Amino acid sequence: MKNTSGKGSHYKKRSHPVLAVSMGDMNGIGPEVILKMLPELTGGSSERRAGILLFASRDAMLHYYQLANPGSPPPSWLSGPSPAQWRYEGPFAFPVSDEKQLIPGPGEIVLVPAREGTERVSPGTITAYSGKLSMGAVSAGIEACLSGEADALVTAPISKEAIHLGGFRVPGHTEYLAECTGVKKVGMMLVNKAMRVGLATIHVPLRDVSGTISIGLIADRLHLYNQALKNDFGISSPRIAVLGLNPHAGDGGVLGTEEQDVIEPALDMAREEGIDVTGPWPADGFFGTGGYKEVDMVLAMYHDQGLIPLKLAGFGGGVNVTAGLPIIRTSPDHGTAFPLAGKNRADAGSMLSAAMLALDMIKRRSSTS
Repeated sequence: MKNTSGKGSHYKKRSHPVLAVSMGDMNGIGPEVILKMLPELTGGSSERRAGILLFASRDAMLHYYQLANPGSPPPSWLSGPSPAQWRYEGPFAFPVSDEKQLIPGPGEIVLVPAREGTERVSPGTITAYSGKLSMGAVSAGIEACLSGEADALVTAPISKEAIHLGGFRVPGHTEYLAECTGVKKVGMMLVNKAMRVGLATIHVPLRDVSGTISIGLIADRLHLYNQALKNDFGISSPRIAVLGLNPHAGDGGVLGTEEQDVIEPALDMAREEGIDVTGPWPADGFFGTGGYKEVDMVLAMYHDQGLIPLKLAGFGGGVNVTAGLPIIRTSPDHGTAFPLAGKNRADAGSMLSAAMLALDMIKRRSSTS
């Protein structure tokens, strides 16, 4: 399932945006936050109302709907039959219908149902089945975007442990998206109202970070994020601050030489490309003094270095954006939250923010295509 037709060639102009939404792990909070988000995207009279292609288990969505609305009949999109027959290439795949007639209208939800197995929903439980099902939904959402049925993909949280039990040998969504779209260079950017943070290394164990970063990797990431800031956020001349790896950014080599040997040469390469970049900055001082307020994005060397301050500054409304893909993909900034699953207590703010940011990105790309 690789995009061989060139970046952006999948995009089809239409009168309204269509979002593909993948269910996430059925035993986590994904189905719940989707159910809470949908009225905000499909209600009212706004011209920006989206059509929704929801790739999910009907049984799982019904389970969580009934938990939240005991005794209430489910909506027609969830209770009624599928509007057409859908073919299945495998037990957990959701290919787009051959009929090519199921593009949802503004405010309309079309459920593309999974072929249900024998395992029932079990909130808070990690299983191979739920892992396979969650990645099948992601695969189908990618296909819908590449084929033009959808304009962007919004993914609910998956469990890395569950997908590994299910046979998927990828660290997470980001790497799987790259694999499925045939892209070699992607980046993870987290966005909230306070700041944007991009990562040099993504799902890499801390002990391996030093050996993973390189001049080429950092230069590539800066190129990807610079383009994303221009194309998807409408920033004509992005300013990017880069953090050091070591305490005090190495303190002149006393506490480590990665800044001198790797990061600074990468910044020089980026400047030669015309990218406005500064650093490497000591991470603690940079965030402590509010340096992030003076730039359009911060490039962190590893996952927690950038995401801890971002989430402290605004947890619950952050969005994960995958830069470098031929499709638009966003997701909430949280995980499956298994302890909350099935209790109807999950906050859908981040999931809704992910959908709204995807709509903004669709609008920007459509205006320039």
